Amino acid sequence: MQGEVAHASNGQAPPAPGGALEVADDLARAFAATAVERDKRGGTPKEERDRLRRSGLLSLSVPASLGGWGAPWSVVLEAVRRIARADSAVAHVFGFHHLMLATLRLFGSADQASRLQAATVSERWFWGNALNPLDTRARLVRRGDGLAVRGAKSFCSGASDSDMLIVSALDDATSKLVVAAIPTRRPGIRVLDDWDNMGQRQTDSGTVELDDVEVRADELLTTPGPLGSPFASLRPCLAQLVLVNVYLGLAEGAFEEARRYTSTRRRPWIAAKGTPATEDPYVLLRYGDLWLALEGARLLADRAGAAFQAAWEQGDRLSPEQRGGCAIAVAAAKVATSRSGLDITNGMFEVMGASATAASAGMDRFWRNLRTHTLHDPVDYKSRELGAYALNGAIPEPSFYS
Repeated sequence: MQGEVAHASNGQAPPAPGGALEVADDLARAFAATAVERDKRGGTPKEERDRLRRSGLLSLSVPASLGGWGAPWSVVLEAVRRIARADSAVAHVFGFHHLMLATLRLFGSADQASRLQAATVSERWFWGNALNPLDTRARLVRRGDGLAVRGAKSFCSGASDSDMLIVSALDDATSKLVVAAIPTRRPGIRVLDDWDNMGQRQTDSGTVELDDVEVRADELLTTPGPLGSPFASLRPCLAQLVLVNVYLGLAEGAFEEARRYTSTRRRPWIAAKGTPATEDPYVLLRYGDLWLALEGARLLADRAGAAFQAAWEQGDRLSPEQRGGCAIAVAAAKVATSRSGLDITNGMFEVMGASATAASAGMDRFWRNLRTHTLHDPVDYKSRELGAYALNGAIPEPSFYS
């Protein structure tokens, strides 16, 4: 299988970025074969995460000069989308892995980013998330001549089976948010198996407990630190874009499942007087509406990805106004993919019929996964930001969610 080929840690040059999408497609086909059963089981998708490690796609966003693929964000996000068509949970942790790698570049120094990204390639590290600014239980404290983190973090997607974590805490001395990159297996870190939500069941988005965990000075990302510059404040835009592409991939996967089901298993309705389901005017009407919603969401998602890439390429030259334009494009895509995705994952049952609700089919996983994930932050606030921009020309103020 092409997606199983390791390339990054054996001294060979990585393939061209475009080849990453073929690898992502291979992985998606493999993940699809077990998606329904694994959704029911929950827990850590260990085999699937190891396939990602062997595929080399964990180094997709790492610059070629450091041994990675050097792919633009459009390719990284498209890979997330293609995997999400088959398995949105694995796509979620894969996308967040690349968000953590970007955090090194956005919040840390050039030396920190280069050193840790190169190690990610050579060691095939999988990064997990323990950066949840709304959960303020974790504190950075002075312990003798050193530093330690005490407390806990919730919604730690991908922390299980990770090699490295991005962790946030409030500094006891300054009450400011600090962010660090630390090994998951460091003494004092305990990743709990307590994620029990109705959707995204294999994202391991539960709790990480931190019991006097050592934090070294060179592990703190302080140059420029969290949201410390217009460029650093691109992190929430990328976080939102990862979600946009997970949502869109979910909707695309649901649409394709529905189309196959209608074409092969949907029986004509009695009032249609013998008309095949594929020619039933009401079924066609529904498909037209679903396709139109999906097409609009795709266009907005792609436009937002292009806006982010342009902002990323500005680096430290990025202005607040340029960052604001990117944030508006991302907000529009977030609203569109949330709404259209929920419409599609609900409306798909109307074009498949009652038999599609059988538990064995697992069709409900699309709606459950999307409904769980779209509550990540209230989309109404994104619509309000778009209204403020449309009416008053106001751009969003940078935060961890806008």
